[in-house]
Amino acid sequence: MNVETQPKRSKEELIAKWQQPDLITGSEILLRSLLLEGVECVFGYPGGAVLFIYDAMHGFSDFNHLLTRHEQGAIHAADGYARSTGKVGVCIATSGPGATNLVTGIATAYMDSVPLVVITGNVATSFIGTDAFQEADITGITMPVTKHSYLVRDVNDLPRVIHEAFHIANTGRKGPVLIDIPKDVSAHKTVFKPVTEVSIRGYNPTVQPNKLQVDKLLKAIEEAERPVIIAGGGVVYADAGAELLEFVNKTQIPITTTLLGLSGFPSAHELWMGMPGMHGTYTANQAIQNADLLISIGSRFDDRVTMKLDGFAPKAKKIAHIDVDPAEIGKNVKTDIPCVGDVKAVLQYANTKAKKAQSEAWIAQIQANMREYPLRYKDSDEELKPQFVIEMINETTKGEAVVTTDVGQHQMWAAQYYRFKNPRSWVTSGGLGTMGFGFPSAIGAQMGNPDKLVVSINGDGGMQMCAQELAICAINNIPVKVVIINNQVLGMVRQWQEIIYDNRYSHIDLAGSPDFVKLAEAYGVKGLRATNKEEARKAWQEALDTPGPVVIDFVVRKGENVYPMVTQGNTISDMLMGDAE
Repeated sequence: MNVETQPKRSKEELIAKWQQPDLITGSEILLRSLLLEGVECVFGYPGGAVLFIYDAMHGFSDFNHLLTRHEQGAIHAADGYARSTGKVGVCIATSGPGATNLVTGIATAYMDSVPLVVITGNVATSFIGTDAFQEADITGITMPVTKHSYLVRDVNDLPRVIHEAFHIANTGRKGPVLIDIPKDVSAHKTVFKPVTEVSIRGYNPTVQPNKLQVDKLLKAIEEAERPVIIAGGGVVYADAGAELLEFVNKTQIPITTTLLGLSGFPSAHELWMGMPGMHGTYTANQAIQNADLLISIGSRFDDRVTMKLDGFAPKAKKIAHIDVDPAEIGKNVKTDIPCVGDVKAVLQYANTKAKKAQSEAWIAQIQANMREYPLRYKDSDEELKPQFVIEMINETTKGEAVVTTDVGQHQMWAAQYYRFKNPRSWVTSGGLGTMGFGFPSAIGAQMGNPDKLVVSINGDGGMQMCAQELAICAINNIPVKVVIINNQVLGMVRQWQEIIYDNRYSHIDLAGSPDFVKLAEAYGVKGLRATNKEEARKAWQEALDTPGPVVIDFVVRKGENVYPMVTQGNTISDMLMGDAE
C-alpha cells in the first residue's frame, strides 16, 4: 500500500512532548487526544464545519487519514477496521448532510456491537437551533443508534470527552459513540491537559461473572445428555476464541456459530456444525431442536437464528446465556441460567472446572447428520455457480484471508462455504443487513491488516452502492481483491419472491448495471471477468498474483437459490433443502 503507518509513540512519550503549556486550538487538542488513544488511521470527508480540524491536519503525519469518496464509505471502512483489528474505528464528517450520511453506518455498528468513535462537525454554538446552513441535530437523530453521544460546547471538555468516548465504545457491550463538535469549539484555544483516567458515574459494565451462576452451568452440563453451544459475535468481540476452543475441547459439546460468530471458532473442528437459523445447516438446526441443554455464548438469540420463537429448542430442559449485556438475557428466549459478564472472563473461569459432558451417543448422532446432510448444490460445467466460486476462494486462501461481504445471497454462500481458521477474519453486516457495507469495510480491514490478504465478496447490487471507493484503492494501492457475484438481479429478494410470493417478480432486475471490468479500469484498478470454471480459476489466480487491488466479475446463474432455507413463520425444523431434497 502507498499509505504508510507511522511509528507509534507511547502515551508517556507523547505527554512528555506536550508538557509546554502552549495555547492550542480545539482541533489540535482533538488530534493529540486521538494519538493518546492509539489511533493509527482515520477515515473521513471534509466540509465547512470541520475545516479547522482539517487545517490542523495539514502536514500532520502521526496517523493516517484516508479520504473516502462518500461519508458512508468512511464509516463502513472504520467499521471494517474495528471488526478486523479489535481496535476502535474512527471517522470524521462535517455537519448537516455529512453527518446524516453517517447514520446508516452508525446503526450498522450499533446493531452489531462494533466500537466506533464518530466525530462530526456542527455549526457554531451561537447558531445551534437557528436552522443555520448545514445544521442538523445529529445527536438527536442518532440517539437510538449510539451507545452514547456528546455535544461539546466548551473546548476545555474535549480531552475528557474524547477519552470517555473511547472507553465507552470499547468496554461492556461495545458500540458507536458520537462526538459532535461545533465549529467555534474546534477553533477556540486553551491549554491542553491530557486526560488518561476515566470515571463515569453510573457506567460500570459487569466484566467478572457471578461464579455461582457459572457453577450452575457446569452442573447442568454434567447432567445433560444432548447439550449444544450457540456461539455469537460476543465471542469474537471479547477476543475469547482461544477460551471457547478450550471449553469445547474440555466439555466435548457440539457447537454452532451464528453469522457474526463465524471465525470465532475454527471451522475445521470436528464438533463444529456450521451456522444455525434461516440459512443454517441441517445438522445445526436439528441439534438445537433436539438439545436438552442449550448454551448461548455471546449470542443474542436473533430472530434469524430462532425463527418462530414458540417452536425454538422445544426439548431444552435448561437454557443458559452468557453475555456482557444483561438486557439481552431473557429478552427473546427464557433463560434458566444467566451468566452476565465478559465472555472471555466467564470462559476463563469455566475452563478451570469444566468436565467432559456425557454425550458420546449425541455426538455420534450429530456426526451422522453431518455426513448424511452436508451443504450441497448441483454443480455444473456449463455455467458458473456462486457456491463454486466461494469454495475456490476458500481452497486457494486456505481459510487464512480476511473476508468481508455485502448483504444478500452471496453473503449466505460465503457464510456457508468459506472455512475460517482465525478470529476476526469475517466482516459482515449482521443485525442491520446493510447493502453497500462490504467493499468499504474491506478497505478498513486492509488498512488495519496491511500484511494480510483481504477479500471483499459482493453482489452486483450492493457493489454499486459504494463503488466510488475504488478510487481510494487505486490512489493508495490498497490491495483488496474485490469479488462480485454477478447474477444480474437482487438475488435474495428474487429468491423470496419465487418461494414466498409465487414467482411474482417485482422490481428486482439490475439490467443496466455497469460493465464492472470497465468500471474498475476507469478508476485505475485491474478488472477481470469469468463466466465458467476455467475462466474463474484463471481470473482468481491472476488476482492473487497481482500486488494491487483487483475487481473480478464472476457472472453466475440468475436463478440460483440459497439452501437450506427456513421461511418466516416456521420453526428451524421446517427447512427447505432445495437441491438436497
